[in-house]
Amino acid sequence: MNFEGRRVAVAGLGLSGRAAARALEPTGARLTLIDDVVEAASRPAEVDLAALDLLVVSPGWPPESPLLRAARAAAVPIWSEVELAWQLRANPAAQWLALTGTNGKTTTVSMLGAMLTAGGARAQVVGNVGDPLVGAVLKPETEVFAVELSSFQLAHTYSIRPLAAALLNVAPDHLDWHGSYEAYLAAKGRIFRGVQDALVHNAEDLGAVALARAADADGGARSVGFVLRAPRLGQLGVVDGLLVDRAFSKRRRRHAEAVASFDDLAHLAGADGRLAPHLAADALAAAALALAYGTEPAAIGAALRGFELGGHRLAEVGTVGGVRFVDDSKATNAHAAAAALGAFAPGSVVWIAGGLAKGARFESLVAARADRLKAAVLIGLDPGRLAEALAAKAPGVPVVAVAPGPAVMARAVAAARSLAAPGDVVLLAPASASMDQFESYAERGRRFAAAVAELAGEHGS
Repeated sequence: MNFEGRRVAVAGLGLSGRAAARALEPTGARLTLIDDVVEAASRPAEVDLAALDLLVVSPGWPPESPLLRAARAAAVPIWSEVELAWQLRANPAAQWLALTGTNGKTTTVSMLGAMLTAGGARAQVVGNVGDPLVGAVLKPETEVFAVELSSFQLAHTYSIRPLAAALLNVAPDHLDWHGSYEAYLAAKGRIFRGVQDALVHNAEDLGAVALARAADADGGARSVGFVLRAPRLGQLGVVDGLLVDRAFSKRRRRHAEAVASFDDLAHLAGADGRLAPHLAADALAAAALALAYGTEPAAIGAALRGFELGGHRLAEVGTVGGVRFVDDSKATNAHAAAAALGAFAPGSVVWIAGGLAKGARFESLVAARADRLKAAVLIGLDPGRLAEALAAKAPGVPVVAVAPGPAVMARAVAAARSLAAPGDVVLLAPASASMDQFESYAERGRRFAAAVAELAGEHGS
């Protein structure tokens, strides 16, 4: 689009909205800035939609907010910051490697960025993590972008053409924003629109497989699955402790080629030596995208050996009386919590859970991981849905609900410690967002770590 003289409104002036406004300033666009989601959403008539050529919307605006409904009724195009970035990119030759999923996005895109850099590429990790994409694409020196995309961003993204794109997994999440699971799936499936080379997907996730098949039927790009077992032709997988490729290697028809090993990931295992399966899956997805770009296998293994997890992801924060305390506050939905619980031995976990449910139910989570649970401690303002799921699917598991209020995390940690025995794990994996009682999932994790440290001091350990 030629923006000269075009009337463009930017709705939402958070991190991505401010970056979009800055990027538009030198284009000659006539800008209108809408700062307050609540105020503007409640009074869409105050925005002269008839005068607009384009509305750039931040992720905080749900599709059914009054402003967006009014914009659609007035036939005003609605773009995400990601769509704007594609239109404004300074170096059209720079490749995009995009990924999404209900869980694992940030870990995978960070692994991917490390692989690309180890391979000698001038790469940048952007999107839903790191720098806003619309600012990053104005730098012509970058050769390849590792782009993490949320369902919010994808909902209003239309024309991007990544070299390769990956869908890690899909499970119900953000239903309060999207309105339905079908709408959420549709947004996630947009990751595969316009892909030039490889549709990378979790071949052991039925939802991801269905979305990849639908995209593959449109033609143009090849389907590349990843699995945690021996791969078929066209897949990446695991053989004898090796991460192997039968999708990109020139010898893929005859045998699998090793791109890394579980030894390269050993430093990411827990204190019991177990590597959470989802971390191996994340590494395979990142490797597939890196291979699509042309990264050599040696660089992939080297990047994984030096890779460290971000905060609040299966981070062991202390041991008190032989009980380990693990922070996975980043587990903000049921799918992520299931992955975290799956990293520990049956019957060993005192689970701290609860928060803002975002419209989700928890019966499937509890049914799938009931064998891991020794007890549960609930901390949400409205713990009813989790309590109902535990009563229905794990009736023998003791449950303690911690009343909201001051020092809620310290009280939860103390309750969990009283339910645990030496050798057990107290796991903070809330399966819910944090905003009901905490500023962010990071603050929730920090409060957990602080409470554990205080408890350790009291016990002299």
